[in-house]
Amino acid sequence: MRVLLVLALLLVAALTKETFEGHQILRVVAKDEVQLSLIRELEDVQEFELDFWRGVTDVHSPVDVRVPSHSLQSVKVYLETLDIEYSVMIEDLQVMLDEEQEEMDSALRVVEPRDTNSFDYSRYHTLQEIYEFQDMLVAENPSLVSKIVIGQSYQGRPINVLKFSTGGTKRPAIWIDTGIHSREWVTQASGTWFAKKIVTDYGKDPALTAILNNMDIFLEIVTNPDGFYYTHSSNRMWRKTRKPNRGSNCVGVDPNRNWDAGFGAPGASNNPCSETYRGPSAHSESEVRSIVDFVKSHRNFKAFVSIHSYSQMLLYPYGYTRTPAKDQAELHSLARKAISDLATLYGTRYRYGSIINTIYQASGGTIDWTYNQGIKYSYTFELRDTGRYGFILPANQIIPTAKETWLALMAIMDHTNKNPY
Repeated sequence: MRVLLVLALLLVAALTKETFEGHQILRVVAKDEVQLSLIRELEDVQEFELDFWRGVTDVHSPVDVRVPSHSLQSVKVYLETLDIEYSVMIEDLQVMLDEEQEEMDSALRVVEPRDTNSFDYSRYHTLQEIYEFQDMLVAENPSLVSKIVIGQSYQGRPINVLKFSTGGTKRPAIWIDTGIHSREWVTQASGTWFAKKIVTDYGKDPALTAILNNMDIFLEIVTNPDGFYYTHSSNRMWRKTRKPNRGSNCVGVDPNRNWDAGFGAPGASNNPCSETYRGPSAHSESEVRSIVDFVKSHRNFKAFVSIHSYSQMLLYPYGYTRTPAKDQAELHSLARKAISDLATLYGTRYRYGSIINTIYQASGGTIDWTYNQGIKYSYTFELRDTGRYGFILPANQIIPTAKETWLALMAIMDHTNKNPY
């Protein structure tokens, strides 16, 4: 009976999902400021329907863009006519998505996990599977883990946060979130692995044990549940929330441009159809507002880490202004330590620095807001890779990604614990 149900669900999903047959991911590199400006102009050509996976930054920095099949010839002619260098990173996006879906479908036919030990951390999971994992983890570790529902998404899904605590109230705390951009699947998968790692290592790893004996850790694995559900049911490439925009046919807000930190400044779009649409006002999205309210009510967060993909970067404030953060020297030094620790496992190389100087200007971002609230150790990760697969990172890289990222997280958390302020 379960096999028949699975097959029926797969058939419905196959009939309703948006396809990306013939879509290519182009990597474009500007030789000078003139070419950079010309590439930036492509973002405003709505009929091309381009999706910038890796945005326009500076000369010689690669720009990755998904080009629909109907725009492919026009975009390539545009680039070639202007002598702008480009290469094809992904020949046909749908081929990769079919491979990813086939792997997920085969996993659905196996026996459901009985506990978090039998949960398969090496594959991508649906929203419901992650919710079930959270409940199992809490049931297995009631003295260490609890689940807090801090709000609801626009479509009414619970916004769950796992609290890891050895007792006490309003203790100094560390926040970690994954999946604020729904298509960045390796982040939610890594978040699930982190949760299991915490309960496994507490009492065994002296550094983690010391952290949890002094502080609480809050982990939000699915920060954008409506968007994440939509990536599985309808559009694998969906990035934003799912709230309709008044006066527009385009849906959703970029939840990493919706915070009250330089809101509305350059580095976010006022176009509801843009992937970086900031929303009608700061904290307009319930997914963002829930975190804001929780952080303000807790009042004792010491570190805040928001995890994205891809590009292999570790970033700290600011994104909306070139004014250096007052703690920049310490944040920079700690970032260097964190990525050095990360590299010890597989040699994965990360860049690091302030958002605006390392990647691009971005207003209304998460960690700029948290830093302005007095949370000194505010960081954003951009996980694997650097563009070969982009948002379609193969599942066999989930555990290696999570393992190396954990080393960097531990560096940040350990430093936070040892340097109270």
